[in-house]
Amino acid sequence: MRKSILSLSVAAALLVPGLAAAQAAAPSPLTGNATLLTDYRFRGISQTFGKPAFQGGFDYAHASGFYLGNWNSNVSSNAGYPGGNLEMDFYGGYKRAFGDFGIDAGLLYYYYPGSEARTLTNPHTSKTNSGTVYNTEGYLAGSWKWITLKWSHAFSDYFQTPDTKGTNYLDLGAAYDVGGGWGVNGHIGHTSVHNFSDASYSDYKLGVTKDLSGWLLGASLVSTDAKHNCSNGDPYCFAKPTGGTYDAGKSTIVLSVGKTF
Repeated sequence: MRKSILSLSVAAALLVPGLAAAQAAAPSPLTGNATLLTDYRFRGISQTFGKPAFQGGFDYAHASGFYLGNWNSNVSSNAGYPGGNLEMDFYGGYKRAFGDFGIDAGLLYYYYPGSEARTLTNPHTSKTNSGTVYNTEGYLAGSWKWITLKWSHAFSDYFQTPDTKGTNYLDLGAAYDVGGGWGVNGHIGHTSVHNFSDASYSDYKLGVTKDLSGWLLGASLVSTDAKHNCSNGDPYCFAKPTGGTYDAGKSTIVLSVGKTF
């Protein structure tokens, strides 16, 4: 399931794309971003069955601290978006720095055009949803220098899985500039799915980046503690279009190249 923030400090959010452009001060109020990755991982779970993703969006940041943005990526319909193959994120919020400290609060809407939620199930309830898959989250983050702690809360059923409204995600991340265009970053997060404990899990990332004339190259190790038991109902073992199952939470190396403009 899905995402968070992207910018020239993509270092801290290579695998949790989206909003990060709004989390770093920009020289222009309007910026764009584009990234190519070997796998789109959202909160540690593959959205593209281990295949490449092309992602991009734009951000508008007002001098007052308010911002708006849009971010988009290809996804696999079998990763929880039946009939859909595009993710579109729309967000807005307020960000402000106080010396070495910072705050960021906002609202994020995930939308998957062409998808149909009717086949998404929660084995612990009998409820079903219908219509386009979406998710609405509020988030609140606090930072100190190169460390950020962020909480996200779902105001709707979590990506239209029935009876999961109130799902939470807690994310502790760090991105450190070591000089010479090099950066290192790490992350640990935990998803607590409301009324669906089998779908709760933690995810981890450790990565390195290199800035080459404005192009940011990245390599990250991503892993989760999801059950990895595709023969026993692991909710993150997705059905392959060609048959069989895919463990979307298994460990992998993700390579990326991106640019903010």
